[in-house]
Amino acid sequence: MNAKRKLLGSIFLTFLKMGPFTFGGGYALIPVIEREIVEKRKWLHSNDVADIVAVSGSVPGAVAVNSATFIGYRLAGTGGAVAALLGIFLPTFVLMIGLSLMYIHLKDNPKIEAAFLSIRATVVALIAYAAIKIAKTAIVDFSTGALAAIAVGLLLSGYVHPVWLIAFGALSGIAVVKVRALLGKKTKIDEEEPVYDYMI
Repeated sequence: MNAKRKLLGSIFLTFLKMGPFTFGGGYALIPVIEREIVEKRKWLHSNDVADIVAVSGSVPGAVAVNSATFIGYRLAGTGGAVAALLGIFLPTFVLMIGLSLMYIHLKDNPKIEAAFLSIRATVVALIAYAAIKIAKTAIVDFSTGALAAIAVGLLLSGYVHPVWLIAFGALSGIAVVKVRALLGKKTKIDEEEPVYDYMI
């Protein structure tokens, strides 16, 4: 029981620290998740995080909140999901209330406008970094590379809704695995288990 409580506390505090970094949306949080969850605590592997982010972006809700909930659940079931959700949500909620009150009074201040402009530019870099990190685990052969290229092309065309693109990706992945099986080829699956470290 003590180990379970310690794990829940670690999950809560970890996501509480990550919460303030959700500027620019959940995708900007991915580098922070990678550093805290994969590199520092070794709770999950990069492949696991890539899968969780893909699922989080495919369902309704904020990517950061969805990702935190999925990771928490993966680590400690329902309690872990609640701990991660509260951890990621509380600082963001408090910050948004504070920033909203400040913005009402300072929105025409040139320095504040310059700060937000710089934040937006930095967020672009964070999202680009997250895309590169996920690409390294998601694009593993010609077929996944081709699917990624087709998806980018469809997105840039502006004619395909992201929801249909997600459905296209899921169906294409299933089709690729079936074709590989028919040809007698195996699909690369990382079966390595994560090493858990519950120390704060």
